[in-house]
Amino acid sequence: MASGWTGGVGGTAVFRVVEELRTRMAGGFYPLGSPLPSQRALADEFEVARDTVQRALGQLRDEGWVESKRGSGTRVVRAQEAQSYTARAAIEGRVTLRGFFDEAFANPEVVLDVYTLTSESLDMQVKGQIERIRLGEVEPRSIAIRMLLPDESLDLPYPRAVDDPDGQLTAALKERLLGITRRHSSSMQAELRQLEAEGLVEATSIEIRHVMLTPTSKLYLVGGEQALHGPYEVIERPIVLDDEVTVQAVDVLGLGAQLTHYVKDGNPDSRGSVFMKSWQSWFDSVWEHLAY
Repeated sequence: MASGWTGGVGGTAVFRVVEELRTRMAGGFYPLGSPLPSQRALADEFEVARDTVQRALGQLRDEGWVESKRGSGTRVVRAQEAQSYTARAAIEGRVTLRGFFDEAFANPEVVLDVYTLTSESLDMQVKGQIERIRLGEVEPRSIAIRMLLPDESLDLPYPRAVDDPDGQLTAALKERLLGITRRHSSSMQAELRQLEAEGLVEATSIEIRHVMLTPTSKLYLVGGEQALHGPYEVIERPIVLDDEVTVQAVDVLGLGAQLTHYVKDGNPDSRGSVFMKSWQSWFDSVWEHLAY
């Protein structure tokens, strides 16, 4: 899996290592309970000092992603899973976000509708599927994605600095959030265009619209048949802005947040069928009447 790493020093490098490792764990690249590579291996991969890796792992421990024991290394203790209410679910009624996308991209025509705070999770999952397409594991003919994001001018309640009398730190945190979304959206669009240019998929499209709504949950809808939905948990955590500034902030947990899996079935009154009908209608109505 390519990291897309572009070096850095100090706090900026810590942030980038944290972001990449968090994304990998949420996406199942490092499964729940598995060990992370050694600090030396991570330092070599990301071309940073071991101290940078140590600081990154410390932040991931604070966020509850990993657990470290002397002599045993660091292992993953959180992943993005979904509780499922369908017989198609994996063992013990749980499916992973990666498994959900694996099934979606096994279809000849991939149709995804997404409502989210940022494009980070979607970008990570789409790139995982692009890798499967290149390996010949799946062969969709077309990929069509619609994504609803909050308007960039919206005064979101998160992230916000805990101690910020003049509002400058909060403004910097929000600019950082916008940067994450812009970077992942642009990257995903480029990767899909490349896939079509190489003839690996007949047609790809991704349309992004913005809406004056604050996401309090994330929503993935696949072809009107399956959905993942879950609320953002509000947490307090440190966020690295640059080499000199680390901000204690109120933020939301996106990667790793608990999701619920629904599937439309033959019973129009089942929980899955009702959920799919109501939320697909909601998405279509917002897309048509509120988004731009």
